[in-house]
Amino acid sequence: MDSNGHPVLFFDGECNLCNGVVQFIIRHDKHKRFRFAQLQSEAGKRAQAIISDKEVPGSVVLLFQGQYFTKSAAALHVLRLLGGGWKLCYSGIVFPRYFRDWIYDIIARNRYKWFGKRDECMVPTPELKERFLA
Repeated sequence: MDSNGHPVLFFDGECNLCNGVVQFIIRHDKHKRFRFAQLQSEAGKRAQAIISDKEVPGSVVLLFQGQYFTKSAAALHVLRLLGGGWKLCYSGIVFPRYFRDWIYDIIARNRYKWFGKRDECMVPTPELKERFLA
């Protein structure tokens, strides 16, 4: 998967919360480092084939420097990579993964109920299209 060294965030394109997170990253990614792919896309399916099946459902996946991060680890690494004050949130990595992922899983299980679901995946604007992988 060619991302030219950029971190790639794979997300559920039908999830309103996930789409909101992508919009948040786009707004705060001053250097336009991040690339994005919906888990439903071909790039997302290729990433899922590499990762353990039990990790992917209900998770965002971050590919950075050849390593895949899921669930809370992905979220914390995204905040660290955004820089500025957001990187302070990475200090949450000190909590045990089982605890972080437990909280993450509660949100993931309820994301459609709490935030809604789209009928179609997000279509990037022409300005953002270059940051989305097919």
